[in-house]
Amino acid sequence: MTLTEATGRNPMTDIAGRMRSYVDGINRGDVSAADAVFARDCVVHITGRPEPIVGVDAYKEFAAGILIAFPDVHFTIEELLTIDDIVVMRWRARATHAGPFGPVPPRGKPVSIIGLIVDHFVDGKVSVRWEQYDQSLLLQQIGVQ
Repeated sequence: MTLTEATGRNPMTDIAGRMRSYVDGINRGDVSAADAVFARDCVVHITGRPEPIVGVDAYKEFAAGILIAFPDVHFTIEELLTIDDIVVMRWRARATHAGPFGPVPPRGKPVSIIGLIVDHFVDGKVSVRWEQYDQSLLLQQIGVQ
């Protein structure tokens, strides 16, 4: 008997709903929304970072930095697929570069990028994330390249 048959609920539907709530939280500037979705010891691999981010607190610190650089960022989930314990999300983000982005001072330029996330869930929380986005396009849009 599957968990869905036993409970009448699909656990991955619940996870998809929590992923949507997490994105809504980030869109409001609330990095604490990550606590409901990420395991304490999660590992997050992101394009352009030589080492993964380890732990939900470190991930929230990273997300807070993005919100400083792009305080009006708005993520849209374009597609969300669940397969066993894996969630795949294709997203789009629009924002204005209004704060420092690493060594790059704010330039006031609008940006629009797309990305893809593959999340592996254990016990209902993201244990490993792989995130790809068009980093060169982002840098081009803020005038670095």
